[in-house]
Amino acid sequence: MITEIAQIDVKPGTEKDFEAAVAKAKAAFGRSKGFHGFELHKSIEKPQRYRLMVKWETLENHTVDFRGSENFAEWRGLVGQYFAAPPEVEHTNTVVTTA
Repeated sequence: MITEIAQIDVKPGTEKDFEAAVAKAKAAFGRSKGFHGFELHKSIEKPQRYRLMVKWETLENHTVDFRGSENFAEWRGLVGQYFAAPPEVEHTNTVVTTA
């Protein structure tokens, strides 16, 4: 299992609309191969900055399967208008957990 971490800065004043759009995108993610859930976190210090944490079975489930799908096009269609800049995306493996 890998975690995609996307840092997303949104245009000032669009925070609530962006959050609503991410909630609508739940279905697009849910139809995607290898998807295991996501969380959206909002920065306290920088309220226009978010981190989207998405769990995927494999790296390729995100980089190939999702990115090449209509589900990705739906996702970007819902949220892309709110981006202040392209998201910064990285992938991680869990190495220590308390759960």
